[in-house]
Amino acid sequence: FLKKEEVKKNWYLVNAEGKTLGRLASLVASYLKGKHKSTFTPNQDCGDCIVIVNASKVCVTGKKEQQKKYYRHSGYPGGLYVTPLDELRAKHPDRIIKFAIKGMLPKNKLGSKMLTNVRIFANSEHNLHAQKPSKLDI
Repeated sequence: FLKKEEVKKNWYLVNAEGKTLGRLASLVASYLKGKHKSTFTPNQDCGDCIVIVNASKVCVTGKKEQQKKYYRHSGYPGGLYVTPLDELRAKHPDRIIKFAIKGMLPKNKLGSKMLTNVRIFANSEHNLHAQKPSKLDI
């Protein structure tokens, strides 16, 4: 087991242009968990940090562009909000990848902490050049 201070986090840059949503999200979730490292521990945040660019150009297969829906609820009776994928892509393209990755991480406090290690940008511009992310090919 590693101590929190001994965990070394690397930064990776992923270009989502032309990539399939689920395949991209599963690879990113695996890197966020740290499963590619020999020091993987399931109860620790030992994963890496990921920067995703061109999130608005991610692909989905089949008729998902028109048929896939995202649900959220206000907590009040009748407070169900339904957002189709094409509408979400127009307003918040980064959330498409974020929701896909979130569904593949643990459903607890550790999963929430891991989700903070991913930064998603809709276009090719990002402000994390100081971290010197290395390119991750998918």
